[in-house]
Order: sequence, then structure tokens, then C-alpha cells
Amino acid sequence: MTLEELRQRRSDLGERRSATLDNMRTIAEESNRVADVAHNAKQILDNLDTEFESKTKLNKVDVSFLFFATALQCVRQYLLTSFNERLDDKAAAEKANGGGTKETSDRSHRWYRPTLEEICTNPVPYDATMGSPDFDLGLGGTGKRFKALGHDPLLGYIFGTANIVTSTVTTWDLQSFHVKTGQTSKGHARDKVTNRADTSKVFAYTKDRLLDEGIEGKTCVGTALLKQWAHIKSDMYSITGLPIPTISTISPDFGRELAKYGIDMGNLATVGKQAAGAILINIIIAMIHYVFYDESQYSNRRQYEVKTRKILSYSNAIASASNIVYVAISEDFKKFDIGGMIVTIWRLISDSNFIANVKEEFVFGSFDKIIQGEEYSF
Repeated sequence: MTLEELRQRRSDLGERRSATLDNMRTIAEESNRVADVAHNAKQILDNLDTEFESKTKLNKVDVSFLFFATALQCVRQYLLTSFNERLDDKAAAEKANGGGTKETSDRSHRWYRPTLEEICTNPVPYDATMGSPDFDLGLGGTGKRFKALGHDPLLGYIFGTANIVTSTVTTWDLQSFHVKTGQTSKGHARDKVTNRADTSKVFAYTKDRLLDEGIEGKTCVGTALLKQWAHIKSDMYSITGLPIPTISTISPDFGRELAKYGIDMGNLATVGKQAAGAILINIIIAMIHYVFYDESQYSNRRQYEVKTRKILSYSNAIASASNIVYVAISEDFKKFDIGGMIVTIWRLISDSNFIANVKEEFVFGSFDKIIQGEEYSF
């Protein structure tokens, strides 16, 4: 080996030694850094937690949104979605009918074939109670609301419309009966359940009128459908009310018991309207607040959404709490915002979970970057 080769080997060994020493020094420094991070893990996590809260706290603009959203919810509660005052059957019908002419029974048609005039001028046939004891139907009193399928808020558009087209009544157990004009003990004309009918023919005749009898048949079915809609509307907010959709097909008695405790279609519709109004306001507020997103201040939209969700949760909670206080003091239970409270509870749960997930993502994600020695930013 020449002298030059020895010198080159010496130089290579020196470089490898320096590199090894540098690596050992780097490893030692990294170990010390990681050990320091581990030793101060609690403090670092607390700092990240504080930073998250600081970045997602509500500023002046957010507070303005909070007050605006709360005001909208309160306006909705007291002006738009109160429970309706219940009227007796006669007053409810007159209100829905606009005080129009009172309908009287005058049926002289063949079986299943009332004329268009009879459909327009006679009461809906499934309101008939006279004659029902002859068949042990139990339609007297409030029974017709829960045993005649024409009064079902959903199925009524099928069965009730067909009953009007054919001058029949169909009960909860799918029995059908013809309705004709009878005479009371005082000689007054009144709808009466007279004979058994065939439920399959009720729908067969309705189909024939709709599809096979030209414009006159279609007019009869269309008129019956409008009459059904008007009758459901008039009965929904009467004192007796209407059962929850389809429950009568399971147990009319159970539907009646629920209605006694206020669980009927009218109240269900009001609660649904309250909830829909609260959700609509939340959507509008969220959309407007989204416009103020500044990507220079946040690393992603989920972290900005935390502020949006805080606004919605706080505004819903404040509005619901104020509603409870108002109802308790005034005892005006028509203003009780049940639908809004359901939305509030749902928001508090879902928004809390969302915020917790985003916070965990930020805190532990940032802590992982610190351990790896990377730069992190919110």
C-alpha cells in the first residue's frame, strides 16, 4: 500500500468517525428533547387545550350572531308556532269551512254511485253514527274519530277519499258499510249506516271513476280528495282531535287513550312545526356565519365550525330556558315550545360531541407533531 493510499484511508476513517459522532450527538439531543416533552406532557397538553379554547371562543361578531339567533328563536316561539286553541266540532268545522253553508244528508244514489252533487252537498259519510249500533261498530260519540279510517290523518286520504266517492264508511278492521239518508226521531235527515258493503268494491268503484269515466269521474274523485283534506283540517284542532297516523289500524282504543293525554295529530303537527322552525333558523344562522370564515386564522373549516356550533347550541338553550320560565310564570301552555326543546337537546348532544372530537383532533394531533419535532399551527 502506498503512502497516498494510507493517507486516503486515514481521511475516510476520520470522516466516518465524525459522522458517527454527529449521529450519536443528534440521537442524544433528540432523546433529551423527547424526554423533555414527555416530562412536560401535562403542561404541553394544558397549553394546547388553552390555545384551542382561545381560538374557538366567541368574538364580538360571534356574539352578535348569538343574540340574533336567540331573538329569532324567541320570535318563532311566541308568534309563529304556538299550540292552536281547540274548538268544538261544530265551531272547528265552521272555521275550516269559512262559515259556509251547513251540509245536510240527502243521499238517493245507487250503491257505490253518488253523484257529483251528492258528493259536494252531503257530509262525509264516515262521520255517520246513526245505525252503527245495529252492526256493533262503536262509532257513537268520539268513537268515529278512532274507528273510521277516513279520520286517519294519513290513511284517510286513501280510505276517506274512497268512502266519499262511494258513500261508504270503512272501519279500522277493514269492514265497509253503505251510508244512506235516515230520519231522526224528530224527523230530521241524517246520515245512517244501513247495509254492509264490500271493501274491495269500494276501491274498485273509485278506480273505475278515476280511470274509466272521463272528466266527470275524475272530477268526482278530485272533489272527494279536496273534501277529505278540508275535513281532516277541520277535525285536527277540534277538542276531540284526530289520532296519530295509522295507530287506529292497530288499536283504536289505544289511539283514544293517547288523545286524552294530548298525544294526537294536532299536537304532533304543532310540535313538528316548532321543530322545523327551530331547525330552519339554525340552518340560516349557520349559513350566514359561514360567510365570515377567514382561512388565514384557521387551519381548517372544522375548527371554525366549532364557533358556529357554539352559537347554535347557546342560542337554542337560552331560548328554551326563557320559554320554560315564561310558561311557568304565565301558565300559558299554548306557548310551550316542545319541538324547540327537542331540537335544543339534540343540538346540545350532537354539538358537544362534535366540539369534543375537533378538540381531541387538535390537541393530540399537535402533541404528536411536537413529539416528532415538527412545527404545528392552529
